[in-house]
Amino acid sequence: MIDIKSSLSLLGIEKTNNGTSIGLTSFGGGNKISSFSPVDGSTIGSVTITTAEEYEKVMQAAAFAFKEWRKKPAPLRGDIVRQYGEKLRKYKHPLGELVSYEMGKSLQEGLGEVQEMIDICDFAVGLSRQLHGLTMHSERPGHRMYEQYHPLGVVGIISAFNFPVAVWNWNTALAWICGDTCVWKASEKAPLCAVACQNIWNEVAKENNLPDGISCIINGDYRIGEMMTSDDRIPLISATGSTRMGRIVGSVVAKRFGKSLLELGGNNAIIITPDADLEITIIGALFGAVGTCGQRCTSTRRLIIHESVYDEVKNKLASAYTQLKIGNPLDESNHVGPLIDKAAVEMYLNAIKKAKSEGGNVLVEGGVLEGKGYESGCYVKPVIIEAKNHYEIVQDETFAPILYIMKYSDLDEAIEMQNSVKQGLSSAIMTTNLRDAEKFLSASGSDCGIANVNIGTSGAEIGGAFGGEKETGGGRESGSDAWKIYMRRQTNTINYTKELPLAQGIKFDL
Repeated sequence: MIDIKSSLSLLGIEKTNNGTSIGLTSFGGGNKISSFSPVDGSTIGSVTITTAEEYEKVMQAAAFAFKEWRKKPAPLRGDIVRQYGEKLRKYKHPLGELVSYEMGKSLQEGLGEVQEMIDICDFAVGLSRQLHGLTMHSERPGHRMYEQYHPLGVVGIISAFNFPVAVWNWNTALAWICGDTCVWKASEKAPLCAVACQNIWNEVAKENNLPDGISCIINGDYRIGEMMTSDDRIPLISATGSTRMGRIVGSVVAKRFGKSLLELGGNNAIIITPDADLEITIIGALFGAVGTCGQRCTSTRRLIIHESVYDEVKNKLASAYTQLKIGNPLDESNHVGPLIDKAAVEMYLNAIKKAKSEGGNVLVEGGVLEGKGYESGCYVKPVIIEAKNHYEIVQDETFAPILYIMKYSDLDEAIEMQNSVKQGLSSAIMTTNLRDAEKFLSASGSDCGIANVNIGTSGAEIGGAFGGEKETGGGRESGSDAWKIYMRRQTNTINYTKELPLAQGIKFDL
């Protein structure tokens, strides 16, 4: 079994930690919030809540550091990110163990999340030499035009408990190489992960004699987040969380003409066609539904199964569920860990009750586990429910291991069922039919930001832009050209003559 105390020590986590930091300088004048592990119910440690005065110190430091950081050549900024990635390699195991212990996901997933941080750092290093614009021909004689991108400023990051480190690093790695400084408000359900990441950054900052303010953390509940969303010194807010939260953040930021990058809820479906490879289908659906105890925004919520293979898929999946091992996520023999807290357990129980009341047939029963090893009260059984797509509970996202299965007879019907929810994050089709696959990927197919073929809905490829449409928020993070949102765009026209011809042939003689 993992020695979590040793891991905490390696990461510089103490019994009480300053929850506000601008780098090597930190502040701890506020009240404390405790971090409880859903693994065993223990108090891991506490962090201080950021006060209004401390927040102001953070913003001043971040704004000051930005003026210096933006002057450094992008490849040099990339090298700093490279060094941070190397530190993450050094601390991969203790940080992954902390992620698992504080959040409750399996150790494999905790280590995998840190690997995502390493991967995005590697991606950002290469990108730091590719922040390119383009040149254009001008309609005016003796002129040329080009586009370029400049650092944006201070980037505010609001992250969620389910990916307590990776989502932050998706943003920071790109923001840093773009020349921005970052202020991070971590989830109050996983604050120690933020302290650990900041401690690792501090090693890089010290070794390179970097100023305070490039990486900052603040801690507390939604009221701390409101300080950022209403602050016009922060041109971009990147927020990951519920649709309800995103609606509030988006409207507040828009009111001050700031930019929002919103990564919100998902209600993800897999369409299973008659000629699907069922071996990989079952594996993809199983992990998608129960991985992270169903607490991924990309978790599989719905299986839309062709009527000809419905019974076979149903039976194979139900059988696979009986083989799941639920328990301490730090024990690698277990498949499913706990939900984040008892409030999440209550939502899980209410969702099952609601599904039953609407006519759902519970195929694999749920419930809260009790006894030795389950003392935290956060361990639940993954559930499969036969349902109709139009049920209210099916249309909503429940952050828990509840999978709804339903039939279809025609692919157009299946695509319509998949798309007829308010969320538009991830989707998948399991098929060996090229026509069905291409239809699913066409303009008439999936309306989600992510559409996969023969791979499940959960997880993200670093090289591609991650995000979704509709009530998922429309934001894009990580790969492709997602870097552009962290920069301001500028069009330039240069006159290299002694004359001033005007556009559209306009004459303005004095």
